[in-house]
Amino acid sequence: MNSDLPKVVHEVAGRPIVWWVVDAVRKAGANPIVLVVGHGGEHVRAIFEDDDDDIRYVLQDRQLGTGHATLCAQEALAEFEGDVLVLAGDGPLIRPKTIEVMHEAQRAARAAATLATSVIEDPTGYGRVIRGSDGRFQEIVEHKNATPEQRAIHEIYPSYACFDANRLFAMLRQLEPNELAGEYYLTDIPALLRDGGEVVELVDAVPPEDVLSINTPQQLAEVDAILTARRETAQMEKSP
Repeated sequence: MNSDLPKVVHEVAGRPIVWWVVDAVRKAGANPIVLVVGHGGEHVRAIFEDDDDDIRYVLQDRQLGTGHATLCAQEALAEFEGDVLVLAGDGPLIRPKTIEVMHEAQRAARAAATLATSVIEDPTGYGRVIRGSDGRFQEIVEHKNATPEQRAIHEIYPSYACFDANRLFAMLRQLEPNELAGEYYLTDIPALLRDGGEVVELVDAVPPEDVLSINTPQQLAEVDAILTARRETAQMEKSP
C-alpha cells in the first residue's frame, strides 16, 4: 500500500476500510464486536473514537496467523454464548445480507460452523473450498498449500465464517501450526469440526464482485468505485 499505516485504516469511498466491515456487522445486528489489532492498533482505535460502545479491542502481539488472531479474542468473549462471526478487517465489500444469510443457515442446521463461499474467475491467492462427492464441505486448502488440481477449483473462501463460540475456541486451543507456513490457520478449524462429527455448512452467498482483495493502490481504487456506486444507488432508492 506504499504506507507504514495498517492496511485497514486506509480510506475507501470516504471511510477507513475497517469502518465498512464494522458498519456491515452492526447493520446485521452482531454485538459485541471484537477488533483484533496488532502494530498500529492505535490508528484503528482512533477511527471509532466516541463510537465504540459495542467494540472490544484485543491485541495480537505476535503475528502467528488467523487462528492465533481469533484465539486472542477468547478472553474478550469469555461470557459469550452463541454464534460468532469471524471476518477479515480488510474486506469492506461485505454486505449485511451476506452475514444474515450465513447466520440463518447456521441456526437452521444447528451447525458448528457455516462458511460463505464465492465462485470467481481468478481464484489466485484465495483458499479453495473442497467438497466431497456428496457436495458437502470437506476442507479449505490455502492457495500456497494447494495442489495443481486444487488450484483449478474456482470456489473460494473469502474469509466470512460463522461459528458456535464454544466449539470454535475449544478447537483453537488444540490447533497445531501449519507445517509449511508455521502459522495457525483458522481455515483448518472447519475440517477439524467435520472430522469430529460436527455439522459444517456452506452457503454460496458472496457475489463475485464482492471478492476483491486490497493489497495495492489500484485495488483500493477499484473497491472505492464499487462502494461509491453502492452508496449512490442506495441514496437514489431512498429518494421519493
